[in-house]
Amino acid sequence: MPEISHAIGIGELARRAGCKPETVRYYERIGLMGDASRTEGGQRRYGEEAVRRLTFIRHARDFGFSVDAVRELLAMSDQPDMPCQEVDAVAKHHLEEVESRLQRLSALRDELKRMVSQCAGSKVESCRIIEVLSDHQLCISEAAHKGAHDLG
Repeated sequence: MPEISHAIGIGELARRAGCKPETVRYYERIGLMGDASRTEGGQRRYGEEAVRRLTFIRHARDFGFSVDAVRELLAMSDQPDMPCQEVDAVAKHHLEEVESRLQRLSALRDELKRMVSQCAGSKVESCRIIEVLSDHQLCISEAAHKGAHDLG
């Protein structure tokens, strides 16, 4: 990451971290980003540490960590001398959640494939996909009952 020799505005911070200014404001509101210094005109100004912190947040979120987990990881990263077992525990817990989600997605994919393969391609009144979506009893897997909205 290039060195910042002077304070930058919110737009430049967002650009460097690969997000929008609204995202920066959101992270400030929920306490993930510290308060920015302000110009006399009230514009936010950020230094190199803000770029590093926002990049960390964005990367952690891209990995699927929850906001609470990111908050935990940030608190730990602010204590560089502490042992990393707690960081490891947060990451392992997240990995377990991802593995569970993948299993449910796999079952959901299988159910969708089954539904699509049973479609005769005639009229909607005899469409197997419509029938299965209308009656959960016709689903084979529990994952289809729960659905993608429960996958986290």
